[in-house]
Amino acid sequence: MRLFAALVCLWQILSAAQAQAHELRPAYLDIRETAAGDFAILWKTPALGEMRLGLYVHLPEPCRPKGEAVNSFEAGAYFERWMASCPGGLKGRSLTIDGLRTSLTDVLVRLANADGSTQVARLTPETPSLVVTGSQTMVEVAKTYFLLGVEHILLGFDHLLFVLALMLLIRDRWMLLTTITAFTLAHSITLAGAALGYLSLPQKPVEAAIALSIAFVASELARSRPGQRRTSETYPWLVAFAFGLLHGFGFAGALKEIGLPQTDVPLALLTFNLGVEAGQLLFVAAVLVAIRAANALVAISFAPVRMAASYLIGTMSMLWLVTRIESFWS
Repeated sequence: MRLFAALVCLWQILSAAQAQAHELRPAYLDIRETAAGDFAILWKTPALGEMRLGLYVHLPEPCRPKGEAVNSFEAGAYFERWMASCPGGLKGRSLTIDGLRTSLTDVLVRLANADGSTQVARLTPETPSLVVTGSQTMVEVAKTYFLLGVEHILLGFDHLLFVLALMLLIRDRWMLLTTITAFTLAHSITLAGAALGYLSLPQKPVEAAIALSIAFVASELARSRPGQRRTSETYPWLVAFAFGLLHGFGFAGALKEIGLPQTDVPLALLTFNLGVEAGQLLFVAAVLVAIRAANALVAISFAPVRMAASYLIGTMSMLWLVTRIESFWS
């Protein structure tokens, strides 16, 4: 009964992760200066159907909208686009996200000035306002992109599910370390290449293929038998490296949306990747601690847990695959 209850609990967690994915994604504000004092604004907030989060952009007092805003719901998000006139520009002034203090999400803000300088910041319920500086110090760039990397991987349920499936498939700790390293190396290559413009793949097919990669590892986990080592168990690092290249394009999609600063590009790219790795290691450590705690509390065979987990992970990945293929036509 305890095993059944634990599996039901795991299924509920995975289902909640799927249902809440859009709500937990950060909102995104892009402000681009098109001429002196004129700005093109893109505001994107998570949405479920035609229900959006109650977050609103509050520009400094001198700013006034130019024309009507264009609104739309696209792929689980609410988009609002408009032009604003801010005499004297935005530097030295403060912008605020109304409603952020009572929300559970963050807001990524990117400002690009006509002179080529950029500023990227992360607003939270504790700090819903930002003073526009127009540029950032190296420390500010490193901190911002590191936290963005950590946040992206910890909210990337598909990437975490892939890592979890690998952890359940591999029984040797040294081989697990080698496999995670291979996954890290692979997605670092494509993340850097795609973010810098040297590599490119369409994002929607990439997201669908990532779901398929999770289903593959779940299938291998389900077929695993004692005394029989499949290729994925003998060379898991090879599987992790191959699919890691694919997952790197997924990470790059998020980084492209945020954008890289005009200056300190290598630093921003490096710290974002380090943030992804830090978040990944936190997840691996949390899973290992949970497994050890479970073994200490309840004496159960690991084999049925692995088998049940493979079906749960496989089911979730196929749900993602279907919804992501459907998005091709949305």
